[in-house]
Amino acid sequence: MDALPQHMTSDDELTFARPATGTYGEYYHRYIALVPDGDLHRLLPMIFDANFRALRTITSEQERFRYAAGKWSIRESVGHIADAERVFTYRAMRIARGDTTPLPSFDENAFVDEASYDDIPLEQILGELMAVHASTILLFENMADSAWNRIGTASGNPISVRALAYIIAGHELHHMNVLRERYGVMDF
Repeated sequence: MDALPQHMTSDDELTFARPATGTYGEYYHRYIALVPDGDLHRLLPMIFDANFRALRTITSEQERFRYAAGKWSIRESVGHIADAERVFTYRAMRIARGDTTPLPSFDENAFVDEASYDDIPLEQILGELMAVHASTILLFENMADSAWNRIGTASGNPISVRALAYIIAGHELHHMNVLRERYGVMDF
């Protein structure tokens, strides 16, 4: 039998080692730690689907709810998840393709302010998020094996493609936890 690609096992199940320390900025550890062990190709769609189902339970009366003054509304929180995922997948694609150009950080608060998510019904924001998710899943499903461990620079820190995939999953899990714990509108 030929040697299997690095991330394949003999029973053809994908396994992914967690990103190694030093392949991402320390700030992102809190997101990576939230991602369960397992096949990331299977986990991402499962995480996205479960969260989508939970977000669909939010009523139109709850969409603009803020748990405190100055905090994002539910609409803005969901829009932020989509914005951040776009940024992270863009970084992953650039690094996976061998681009070594340092990538800038982004100001998530400015993105949310400029997007005016509170003027967009949650149903539309969810449609956008699902489209972003579909694109993310395809990007990683079609990723060359050699790309997963490539490291680039983003926000002044080293970052690997593998870490970015985990960050995407963990970032969404983080915000879903915030929506559950601080907004109190969903039972996951």
